[in-house]
Amino acid sequence: MKEMKHDETGRGCVFIRVLGVSVLVLLILVSIAGAAPFAYITNLRTNDVSVIDTATDTVIATVDVGDKPYGVATTPDGTKVYVANSDKTTVSVIDTKTNTVTATVKVGASPRGIAVPPDGTKAYVANYEDDTVSVIDTSTDTVVATINVGDGPFGAVAAPDGTKVYISNTNAKSNSVSVIDTATNTVTATVKAGRSPRGLAVTPDGKKVYVANYWGSSISVIDTTTNTVIATVDVRDPLGIAITPDGEKVYVTEVTTVSIIDTATDTVTDTVDVGLWPFGVSATPDGRKVYVANSGGKTVSVIDTTGNTATATVKVGKWPCGFGQSIVSTSHSKGNTTVVSSSSASSSMDTKTKSETSIKPGNSTQDFKHENITAVSNVEQAPEKTQNANTPSFEVIGGIASLFAIFLRKESKKGN
Repeated sequence: MKEMKHDETGRGCVFIRVLGVSVLVLLILVSIAGAAPFAYITNLRTNDVSVIDTATDTVIATVDVGDKPYGVATTPDGTKVYVANSDKTTVSVIDTKTNTVTATVKVGASPRGIAVPPDGTKAYVANYEDDTVSVIDTSTDTVVATINVGDGPFGAVAAPDGTKVYISNTNAKSNSVSVIDTATNTVTATVKAGRSPRGLAVTPDGKKVYVANYWGSSISVIDTTTNTVIATVDVRDPLGIAITPDGEKVYVTEVTTVSIIDTATDTVTDTVDVGLWPFGVSATPDGRKVYVANSGGKTVSVIDTTGNTATATVKVGKWPCGFGQSIVSTSHSKGNTTVVSSSSASSSMDTKTKSETSIKPGNSTQDFKHENITAVSNVEQAPEKTQNANTPSFEVIGGIASLFAIFLRKESKKGN
């Protein structure tokens, strides 16, 4: 009798251990799913930010910010998102846990691009109308320094080692890139670029900076060791620019397409059709997806970097910019934000007479220069409902359930 009781107790302990391990596995899988990257897309004409869950390619929240939100940057730890309000002299700070604005920082006039170095202690804001860069202490969200740069500072990007920040000076008097030493917050070099430089991207090894020359229809490639342009790549009206985490590809937004540049040869190797007037572009931390804000179509195109094809279209606010680093990897709660449903853009063939877009920072809205450009057809694809690699599948859960069933069957036989 005692032996039977002891045997039953032993089996019970084994069952509890198996149950505990299985629950732990499930919790780990769920936590992985919650850590999927989120894209924060600034919407210039609705004065808000659309938060896209990149696991499902749906909008999970909308955050109200200041007037004409433009540039965006995320902190490396994923806790904050900084948004430049171009029609005001402010930067909104979003807490990613609650998706609410927790601070508003006074900066220079007409802020555009923002960069946060890897240590996350500072945010560098390009103020177009002031010809300055405001330096924000991210621990206190206050401006601790102001740096004079070139004429019309527009884009911003930080070097991977955090020692430098690059600022594009877009007006004709400059057409250059200022190099800021983050230790002293002083300009240590100025590199001549093409006409009207806008977006900037730096390779993961920090050896090259790619500059999108909007009116120059080219990409300048800067050697960061010598601070000289070592190559020029022809790309039509480039604006936003991003480099994949492996450093192999550069994605550049054009009129209705995205060009892909091979960093080994500095040549265009492919193009992808996206929405109308693509603006900002960012890559996910794993490099599998690139998100493109289509300012003329109220959408974001999702590019699969493996085949360089647009696999989804996400509906967002009016005139999405997403200029800068818009993707952050962090867990979320919806907080007090307005939760909206993501609706896919219906597949359509739009044939329109388009207006060439000129973004003049002297006027914080979008200006249009009509040039009777011939019609361009653009097809937007509905979101592809595929399971994200970070989401625990039913197969995994089913497998755990099967293990339980096998265990119970064996214990039942022993008992009989």
